[in-house]
Amino acid sequence: MRLGSQFLSIACATILTAAGQLSAQTLGSPAPDFTLKTLGGGTASLSDYTGRPVFLNFWASWCKPCRGEMSDIIAAYGAHKDQHLQVLAINLSDQERMTDARKFAGEFHIPFPVLLDDKGKVRKSYALRGVPTSVFIDVHGIVRLINPGPITSETIQRGLAEILPAQ
Repeated sequence: MRLGSQFLSIACATILTAAGQLSAQTLGSPAPDFTLKTLGGGTASLSDYTGRPVFLNFWASWCKPCRGEMSDIIAAYGAHKDQHLQVLAINLSDQERMTDARKFAGEFHIPFPVLLDDKGKVRKSYALRGVPTSVFIDVHGIVRLINPGPITSETIQRGLAEILPAQ
């Protein structure tokens, strides 16, 4: 089964990034800021969440592994939102129809902001190699864990341990 997940992750690969782009792919580096439209019609910036632990999840509705991991991400958010965890679901809306993104978000009842990367700029600034990809950012805006490909509940917990305040 794990081999199937790896194959699906490769099948969901997006365009490889070009040289010279900003990259949060180095652990310990500041996460690139961004401002995107939300599925709800507003806007949100990463800097809006300064001082809070942030879990970014890049996804697309056509990506089967994205579908498989969303329930675990929602559960982690529910379990840790009292610790001020902010999850931002960044849809690769430059690569799909908006109706499909809305259907996906509605199907899962996503309780956190769904952001629309309709020009692919955030995807490029984070040097995404494929979807899904998850990035864990601490309260100081520093990237602490990057998970390219499908994320397991164990890896979610490991990422959260890196960014949530000690209890």
